[in-house]
Amino acid sequence: MNDLQPVEEAIIRTVAYVDIFDYPLTLGEIHRYLIEVPAPVSTVQQILSNGRLVPHRLSREQEFFTLPGREQLVHIRQQRLAAANELWPAACYYGSLIGSLPFVKMVAVTGSLAVDNPYGDVDIDYFIVTENDHLWSCRAMVILLVRMAARRGITLCPNYFVTERALAFPTHNLYIAREIAQMVPLTGFAVYQQLRQLNGWVHNFLPNAEGPGKTTLTNTARGRALRSPLEQLLRTRPGNWLEQWEMQRKIHRFSQDSRVNSETSFTPDWCKGHFDAHSQRILNKYATMRVTE
Repeated sequence: MNDLQPVEEAIIRTVAYVDIFDYPLTLGEIHRYLIEVPAPVSTVQQILSNGRLVPHRLSREQEFFTLPGREQLVHIRQQRLAAANELWPAACYYGSLIGSLPFVKMVAVTGSLAVDNPYGDVDIDYFIVTENDHLWSCRAMVILLVRMAARRGITLCPNYFVTERALAFPTHNLYIAREIAQMVPLTGFAVYQQLRQLNGWVHNFLPNAEGPGKTTLTNTARGRALRSPLEQLLRTRPGNWLEQWEMQRKIHRFSQDSRVNSETSFTPDWCKGHFDAHSQRILNKYATMRVTE
């Protein structure tokens, strides 16, 4: 029979969730991303040191906690941290360039790099907020930067755009809560704060994860000399026509893609290009884990 207290169960589930990503956690990270149960860091620390969970249900290696038998993840995390340190300068540089483009209101790094855990085909994921009614023309300009970066061997993946009126996420689950809580805002911090306020439901999944886990604010001044004239030009009737043309062209093209799934969606207010259905696979895998029984 399960004799664990709610906080103890939450600690194990928190470590189990990131085990899917081969990612061990420190005490502070367990506290920040504790699933569903609010608790002070002192309580988490006391539980991790009182012998009830470690070494029976969790293992500790250096400052990291893993599921039993998964201690090798510490070495993997250290390797990935080194890879992340190499990626962050490029992520900030191109993030600042994106933030300098017309109609861009916020740029944030998401995905594995946001938690210093890049793996697989290493790329830099961005979440981008645009001004209302200009998402698709803005996206077209971002894709030009993506192609420029590719020529330098850098893979940018701006796979999620929303407008300012679409900051409230309609789907509420643990995966999306984690993505919001761990995103790293690079530009538009006021918009980031508004996004967090409009997604207060994240607190139900991650009650301790207030504010960003880290911030790496960048300088977007380099592109502002051209930004205002371009925005004025694109606010004209031809600019509005271009927005509609690009939106219709891309939505039609994306709708024909064989990878379209429940996680892809394209409208005037968002472009969600998650063709790999990654979040559902993660949630399905997490649902099959039986770590607290």
